[in-house]
Amino acid sequence: MEQNSQPVSTSVPQRMRAAAFSVHIFTAMGGGVALIAMLEAVREHWASMFGWLGVALIIDAIDGPIARRLDVMRLQPNWSGEVLDLVVDFVTYVFVPAYAITSSGRLLPMAAPLLGIGIVVSGALYFADRRMKAADNHFRGFPALWNAAAFYLFLLHLPPALSSLGIAILIVLTFVPFHVLHPLRVVRLRWLTLWMLAAWAVLAVYALARDFDVGIPIVAVLCAIAAYIVGSDAAIRLIRTFKA
Repeated sequence: MEQNSQPVSTSVPQRMRAAAFSVHIFTAMGGGVALIAMLEAVREHWASMFGWLGVALIIDAIDGPIARRLDVMRLQPNWSGEVLDLVVDFVTYVFVPAYAITSSGRLLPMAAPLLGIGIVVSGALYFADRRMKAADNHFRGFPALWNAAAFYLFLLHLPPALSSLGIAILIVLTFVPFHVLHPLRVVRLRWLTLWMLAAWAVLAVYALARDFDVGIPIVAVLCAIAAYIVGSDAAIRLIRTFKA
């Protein structure tokens, strides 16, 4: 949702304007959901925290199409849906997961606060970068998906040294101009991406229901889907280079 400077005709019914504004309220509710997720994180109810972050993810996925359907940019030009979306996304994708990662006990104690600061700072810079998306809708660099990174941190339960190294690498990759697949907006192989996304959602819910106590096959599939999202564009470009 982006701000539109065009005036709204006074003939537009108030119910249409109210419906348009309700979309902004719906988007802002993602921030309220993030607060609940943070409260669960403070209590170390990690599976519940991820569940609430999942609710915020659903809100983020559907508010845009609803906004376009209701013509929110034209009917409510005084509120910037784009800014609102970025504010909520920063809390749900970066800040709450940064707290979970830092306080989880899965990182080296000395490194945890520094890495947490690195997550928040790099995430803030990424959200402010006007080049965060390429022309073909791929993300440039690691797209501050720290909610997903935190999920895999709890899922894999690696030694603290390896987990700390992995988080440090992702912070650096935020500023590396490789392309990461946007699961909903990249046209190429979208059918495959959507099927993988659906499979990931089902397996992730199962993992949360089991408090991450799942077998190696499920962990392997979840990791393979993550590798596809992060590395498919690089793999395709590499194949094309060899064929050229």
